[in-house]
Order: sequence, then C-alpha cells, then structure tokens
Amino acid sequence: MNLMCPARILLLPGDVQDPVVGDRIAQVYAGPFEAAAGTRLADHLGVRLTVVPELAQRPDEELQAIADLHRGETVVVLGADLGLRLPAIVEHTGDGWARVPTDNEVTLATYEQASEKFRESIPKEPNELLIDLLAEAVAPGARILELGSGTGRDAIELERRGFVVRRTDATQAFLEMMRADGYDADRLNAITDDFGGPYDAVFADAVFLHFDRSQLAGVLRKALRAAPVLAFATREGKGEEWSNRTLDLPRHFVMWQEEPLRELLTATGWNVEQVGRSESRIGFWFSVLATRP
Repeated sequence: MNLMCPARILLLPGDVQDPVVGDRIAQVYAGPFEAAAGTRLADHLGVRLTVVPELAQRPDEELQAIADLHRGETVVVLGADLGLRLPAIVEHTGDGWARVPTDNEVTLATYEQASEKFRESIPKEPNELLIDLLAEAVAPGARILELGSGTGRDAIELERRGFVVRRTDATQAFLEMMRADGYDADRLNAITDDFGGPYDAVFADAVFLHFDRSQLAGVLRKALRAAPVLAFATREGKGEEWSNRTLDLPRHFVMWQEEPLRELLTATGWNVEQVGRSESRIGFWFSVLATRP
C-alpha cells in the first residue's frame, strides 16, 4: 500500500450478478439495500464487508471517508450513486470524483483513433484455423455471435461457409467501417453488455487478449449463457504488457499459458474440446474450441 497514492474505488450496481473485479481488492463496502450482494461478493473475494448506512443519502462524503482509509488500495463499493454508468473506477482529485479509464477502455480508444491503420497492418486473409475449428462443432446455417468483429474479415469467410453471423464490436470506428462495406454491425461491449441470443456459437478472434483475467471470466460466463459452443483465439505467453507496436498508440495485452486457460474455462462452466497452437509474426497463439456441458 502506498499512502501517497489515492484510493481507487470500483463502483458496482447493487444488483450486480457477475462482478468483474481484480485480484487485489482490499475491502467491500455496501449500502443497507446492497448488503446481501455485498456479502456474496466479499465472501467470493475473501475480504471484509462493511455496510455503510448513509451511503445512498450522502455518497460523496461516505466515499471520501472510505478513500481516506484506503490510500494506495482498491476497494469495491455497491450502492453509491455519482451519476456514472456502472461499473466505474473513480479517484478523488481534490476537486471532486474523477472516473479512471480501465486498461480496456484505453485500448478501445486506440482502436477508435487508428482503425484504418489497424486494417492496413493485419493480414487480409481470415483466420482459417479458427474457422475450421468452429466448423467442426456447428453446421452451415448456424447462428454465430462474433465478438470484436473489427474489420469484418472473419465474418466474410464465416458467411461464405454458410454461417449466419451477427457482427459486433465495442469500437464505433470498426462498426462504421463494416457498415461502409455493406454489412450490418451492432455495438456490443463484451465486458459490460448482455450478449442476447440464443446463438449456436460465440466466435472471438484476437479479442480476449485485451481482457484481464477477471474480465475474461465474466465474458466466458456470459458466452456460456448465450451459446453451447465457443471458438476463440488468444495470445500465448506470460503476464501482461502495454505496447505501441504497429499503431503507435497504447494497447493492453494479456497473455496465457495453456493450463491456466484450461482451468479458467472449466471454472466458468465450459468443457475444453481442443486447444491448438500456431505461430504468427508476433508470437504464438492458442485456438480454442469449448462446449457447454
């Protein structure tokens, strides 16, 4: 804990179902009406819960008191209304509360600014390995939810093979790119939005590598509810990194080893059917096929 640093406060809605939180939460706070959800979350994280009676009536004062107790730490608060879309991470600047962008939001901002540069930098061919893997589990005509469609290159090949694809992305620039090419595309943030459905499969090529481990767990649970089949590709490696490679703007990457990845899939309810491994100019990749029991 660094007493010179401000506290980071993760605000969650009181009816949170699949909380996306990190591994270093110091404590959970909740208003009286959110105490039951707070208890479940605190038990899950193995930390203490404190119920704050006046949290809803005077959130600014109560959050300031919590922040003073937890300098240099991150805490979760349920039931405080600062007029922000939740979940949100906030810090007190001295003049008031400021929302702190998440690593994923910084990455999305990079794609917003550099979508054309990204399109020029990636291979023009679709990910045939991952599409072949999907085709082993679902037949032509199947309805596919594609997360992070990006430039739309994989969706074109999926449709050529007879699948019905719902293109989605969290980046407006990519949505406009696909629409300009003549395709329908929906805005969907895999971390914060509901997937809808049901679908026959969820497909995500080079998307999960931008999610931290807790965010990916939440996304995998939502995918499990949306479809019986999941096919995705992500980076092999250790740890996390920020990189300005190719786009000259920051992107956050999270790498995986095979066993922890298998363990996370199992823990979120999936059966792992296949894990393939391939190499690209920037390193090794996993191509994963999983099914709902």
